Amino acid sequence: MGNSDSVMVQKRMARFRPEERSVIDGVFKRLQTGGPGKTLQLEALQASLGALVPVTMVTRMFWGLCSIEPGLAEPGRASAALGPDREQLMVFLADVLRGTAEERAPLVMAMSHNAAGWPQAVSCQQVAAFLEDLITAVVHILTRRGRLQGWRPQQMGNTAMGVKLLAEQMTSDLRPSDPTTCDLSCLEDWVFRVPQVAQYLEVLVAEGLDVSLSGWTAPALLPQCRDTDWTRLTVLLDVPTLMFLAPQLPDGCSAPWRLVFSTQLHGESFTRMAAALQHHGPTMLLLRDSRGHVFGGFASTAWEHKPQFQGDSRCFLFSVFPTLRVYTATGYNEHFMYLNQHQQTMPNGLGMGGQHDYFGLWLDSDFGRGHSRARPKCTTYGNPQLSADEDFVLDAVEVWAVGKPPAPAEDEEEEEGKKSILTVNPEVQAMMELTGKTLHSEGFSELQEDFD
Repeated sequence: MGNSDSVMVQKRMARFRPEERSVIDGVFKRLQTGGPGKTLQLEALQASLGALVPVTMVTRMFWGLCSIEPGLAEPGRASAALGPDREQLMVFLADVLRGTAEERAPLVMAMSHNAAGWPQAVSCQQVAAFLEDLITAVVHILTRRGRLQGWRPQQMGNTAMGVKLLAEQMTSDLRPSDPTTCDLSCLEDWVFRVPQVAQYLEVLVAEGLDVSLSGWTAPALLPQCRDTDWTRLTVLLDVPTLMFLAPQLPDGCSAPWRLVFSTQLHGESFTRMAAALQHHGPTMLLLRDSRGHVFGGFASTAWEHKPQFQGDSRCFLFSVFPTLRVYTATGYNEHFMYLNQHQQTMPNGLGMGGQHDYFGLWLDSDFGRGHSRARPKCTTYGNPQLSADEDFVLDAVEVWAVGKPPAPAEDEEEEEGKKSILTVNPEVQAMMELTGKTLHSEGFSELQEDFD
């Protein structure tokens, strides 16, 4: 960076350390190889990014570069039709890698517009198309750079469909003053509220253009996948869906994901599924109904067999297809999780949200049937009906352990022997609580523990 650089370029470069500035400045020289002396050609950008990034996204980047205000460079520079110059590239890199929402929003508008000129607004459909290209580019980069964290896209869901669903989910957060168009203030607000936009742009530029800055590490867009036998497996998740769901998990759920139950591998067994849910800490439950809808729920704690609701407000329900959404706790009630089996007086099955016989998500213990009832919305999570039909037929189930499993209790067998019939049989306990009877055995148990 020299004294001849414009004031705005000098201010942008001040965000970088001295050793980083030379890296930024070197990008233009590297991309310029074989081209004219003062501008960057689209062909040169395609040659540099072609192996990593789809051509459609390279073209959008080119128009984003050209959109940088002409006044930044020295007088008499080449027009946008001939390609961006060194200063435009430096401002583009600074705004993407170290910029604010206010600085990134014009670039998003230009890349959504995808043509010459400086538009005053773009349509929501144009923003969605830009996002589809951006997400596709990020997936390509993760694949080509070997950053899939153990996941195998060829044995996962449809990536192209996942891209469209993730783009639709992200554009659903736009708040345009006009129902069909987004001006600069709308995009600025959106980039500020949806951090994935800036994150994906950073990956595109840093990884695609090989901008190695000190202190910058590629964000972990995917959780690690461990202890999963891919030999005979095709999972319900796809890479873009993982990119969406992983950041929704609360702190403490950063452990590698492990497939602990799949109907494809373990058969249609409620007992085996329940065992997987009980012994692996926080879990992701995914279901597909017979009409192709994919949905599920996150349990923040290990499941327990008992006729009472359990869990906490960190739990949530979600849909994957035909829409990608997460539905968090509303605070209306605490009916987060329910798991019961082999009892006559209480519902037997797995439920999340709502109430008995009217769950936001219910899987019957016979394993073939379930329901998702929400008229108009589930009271616990605020979700609409997740399945294609209110009462659905189950097609596939997966359980992914996503947190550290709970430590085994000390002297578990000895404590089990001390329990009374009321403690051992939760059905009896639940019936006593419903009739207002006092559970005297609990008091005796506590006294016994005090004397031990």
